[in-house]
Amino acid sequence: MSDDRLVGIVLVSHSAEVAASVAELAKSLAGGGTAVPVAPAGGTEGGGLGTSAELIAAAAAAVDRGAGVAVLTDLGSAVLTVKALLTEGDELPDGTRLVDAPFVEGAVAAVVTATTGADLDAVEAAAAEAYTYRKV
Repeated sequence: MSDDRLVGIVLVSHSAEVAASVAELAKSLAGGGTAVPVAPAGGTEGGGLGTSAELIAAAAAAVDRGAGVAVLTDLGSAVLTVKALLTEGDELPDGTRLVDAPFVEGAVAAVVTATTGADLDAVEAAAAEAYTYRKV
């Protein structure tokens, strides 16, 4: 499948390792998901724990294929950083959306759904639906 019009996915964590690992897991569980543009944006520029507006903006630009970008976050300040970038209006590609979803399960659902060529609304819905996954 060509990635020309696939939804891009950015995974924002306070930890670079967590973001990269969740991206790898989601792509693997999506059958390789190599066509889906997924980028981790974890930690700070210096490699510490935290969030970086610059890393998030660069990741979003890297995965943008014109079909929208779904951004999933782990914790509080990651959410606030993405919201601030969206408010500024010119830091993220058009069609970038903060998705309210659990980080790991939502990332997997988003990547699997994006792999099918689904639009941003469907990718967001699949990720958000992951809140209903029961483990016991």
